[in-house]
Amino acid sequence: MTVVVVGCGIVGAACAYELASRGVDVDVYESGSIGGGSTARSAGGVRSQFSTPVNVELSRASLPVWESFEEEFGVDIGFRQVGYLFLAREEKTAATFRENVAMQREFGVPVEFLAPEELRDRYPNLHAEAFEGGTYADCDGFADPYLALQGYAAAAREEGATIHTHSPVTDVLRDGSDEDAPVSGVVADGEQVDADAVVNAAGPWAGEVAAMAEVDLPVSPRRRQALVVDPTTPVPEDAPLSIDLDVGVYFRPEREGAAIVGGEFGGEDPEQDPDRYDEKTDLEWAATAIERAADVASYFGPETRIRRGWAGLYAVTPDNHPILEETVPGFINAVGYSGHGFQHAPATGTVVAELYVDGEASTIDVSGLASDRFETGLTHVERNVA
Repeated sequence: MTVVVVGCGIVGAACAYELASRGVDVDVYESGSIGGGSTARSAGGVRSQFSTPVNVELSRASLPVWESFEEEFGVDIGFRQVGYLFLAREEKTAATFRENVAMQREFGVPVEFLAPEELRDRYPNLHAEAFEGGTYADCDGFADPYLALQGYAAAAREEGATIHTHSPVTDVLRDGSDEDAPVSGVVADGEQVDADAVVNAAGPWAGEVAAMAEVDLPVSPRRRQALVVDPTTPVPEDAPLSIDLDVGVYFRPEREGAAIVGGEFGGEDPEQDPDRYDEKTDLEWAATAIERAADVASYFGPETRIRRGWAGLYAVTPDNHPILEETVPGFINAVGYSGHGFQHAPATGTVVAELYVDGEASTIDVSGLASDRFETGLTHVERNVA
């Protein structure tokens, strides 16, 4: 059994590890360096507070891996469970939060709804009067994406996987011209590589890789920005990652009182060329991000200074949920995570291994993440997108 994994970001590395640990011969092909795509530019969030059951299930299946990562992989990824705090300015949003909490609790998430007075008492730096309520789960937090990727890549190699860097895949081969013809390999670094299956874990390049296999997937690369700032008042290391969902801004503590600030506002960036996009932050966006963070909490004021900023790419689907399926025989897609690929990588690796080795996923029911949902209209609505 031989499987080719296309892409060595966190999702590709997790898939390689899980496959190899089940005795599969795995070759990973990465067009650049390990983690040179979205993973290295991730904010590293890990949360269970999603608004759809399948996303909550992906989170709950992934969380034990993040909590035991150092023990299992020998790498300290700095996983800090400071919690996520979602904030609602509008009563309609607060009502949705209450519905989310009921659903999340059914899956074992230790989440609570906080009324404005509870927000004020618990978070003195928060402008609590601006909010109708919030939700908090102390199991949520963040980790170092690059260290996690290195841990997965090293473990995959130890299990026998071979990782080829600076080796782009330029074609996905199929055994025949029929629409159900199975995948038979790839062309990588100018050479044909035979394989029983190919896993598309190419992140922002996922649509291009799918097209090589003559598969049309609605996955588009979209630019997202973030900043590291020195706030007016240092953000405590135990402060939760806070998201003003109605405004679209978030912040979380960074080292030495700094904070990472990001968000989605000002209109969606057009689809990007993942090989040629602006990796720097826009000054106007940066100024707006700090202003909006200042409307959330008193940490941010006129003296807030920018240390550095960056832009990365989300691989986005129309409903902000991944495509996780064997689309045609031997062609498995784990793509379109819409900013949630890092945190859901452990569960994704398990599901992909199950799809290949067992022929079906047993850990999580991912039938709702099939690509035909965009034709049938059975799409999802994820409200907690950040």
